[in-house]
Amino acid sequence: MEKTTCCVVGGGPAGMVLALLLARAGIAVTVLEKHADFLRDFRGDTVHPSTLALLDDLGLAEPFARLPQRRVRTVQLPLGPGRSPVTVGDLSVLRGPHDYVAMVPQWDLLDLLADEARREPSFELRTDTEATSFLVESGRVTGVRYRTRDGRTGELRAVLTVACDGRGSLARSLPELRLRRFACPMDAWWFRLPRQEGDPSGLVAGAGEGFLTAMIDRGDYWQCAALIPKGTDAARRAAGLDRFRAAFAAAVPWTAGRTDALRSWDDVKLLDVHLDRLRRWHRPGLLCIGDAAHAMSPVFGIGINLAVQDAVAAARLLTEPLRRGTVGLGDVRAVQRRRRPTMILAQTLQRAAHARFITPVLDGRPPLGDAGRARHLVGLVAGSRVLRRLPAYFIAYGALRERPPAAAIRRPATRPPGAAPGGGPRDGD
Repeated sequence: MEKTTCCVVGGGPAGMVLALLLARAGIAVTVLEKHADFLRDFRGDTVHPSTLALLDDLGLAEPFARLPQRRVRTVQLPLGPGRSPVTVGDLSVLRGPHDYVAMVPQWDLLDLLADEARREPSFELRTDTEATSFLVESGRVTGVRYRTRDGRTGELRAVLTVACDGRGSLARSLPELRLRRFACPMDAWWFRLPRQEGDPSGLVAGAGEGFLTAMIDRGDYWQCAALIPKGTDAARRAAGLDRFRAAFAAAVPWTAGRTDALRSWDDVKLLDVHLDRLRRWHRPGLLCIGDAAHAMSPVFGIGINLAVQDAVAAARLLTEPLRRGTVGLGDVRAVQRRRRPTMILAQTLQRAAHARFITPVLDGRPPLGDAGRARHLVGLVAGSRVLRRLPAYFIAYGALRERPPAAAIRRPATRPPGAAPGGGPRDGD
């Protein structure tokens, strides 16, 4: 019989952060990851100041700084005359060393976390291993059944099972957790375009014919998202790639001549956008966190930040119960009580952005009601340091910052002269 103290289903940001924190506290933790590695494109690559501060606490600032990355300090939306880009978020107003969002390939971050966790004797990562169902005894989840890529099956028993396997989570099939869905006006196309010297930097948005684009500066290329009306993917592809390339170049004129990099529709990946949440994140022996508990819209790019903060809160609240080997319903319920208000606030703001900004733009109407109101709002934000700080702080830290358990903290004793936490060149300015 295979046993562990905590079984983590899914090796994404939430799962790997939780596993590392628990392993450092001496708790036996096994991560089941259905893929062979973490190498998957067009995943969320944003590492927010809250996560950068966590990496400082864990003594990982220096190895993280060596990863290939760009630093984004500004968020621009098409709210100016003729829908020209206007800065609506400026993280440089934040205090402290982390006044930016680091754009790092997610697989590099996950490899860093996994390598660090492997230093702990109580940690195990099983790749090519998919959880297929839960083990349930007397109404309590006691582990999972799994299947490996080569067809081997088995059972892994655990004091606590934590679902970190995203919006397609196995736990979402449990009717007692009650999934609540919200209408979402868009889907997203993901693709890459070359970046050239003299281009803008940071996060740049634009509006086109029935779509809204967000472009993330990744150094030598732009990671682009085109938000299209929900359910229109097939019809738009049928209209032809040439039409989309021309529409994109018209919406973002400085990319003219580069859209030929999209050679076929195979270069454009569809993300079916969802916004939903479980009414209950738990049942005896089971906890859901991250996208498994609450799938987020890409608006504000805060989904990973919320998932990592869920993991930090779960590690802090559950370390002692796991050490005792008796995780009660009240223990897992405490994690939801702690994190649910922040999640609801974030989803409420995303729904407001859907209704007031994204839907009008996709329908060809002025955002925020009319152009005059948009310019007035932009003027207020630009003229007030306090108002500029609010969206920057929310993007950076969310509504509530979480602290890791003391047993997981490994702050380095010294730093190289002149280096700040998370040091490295200030590129992407």
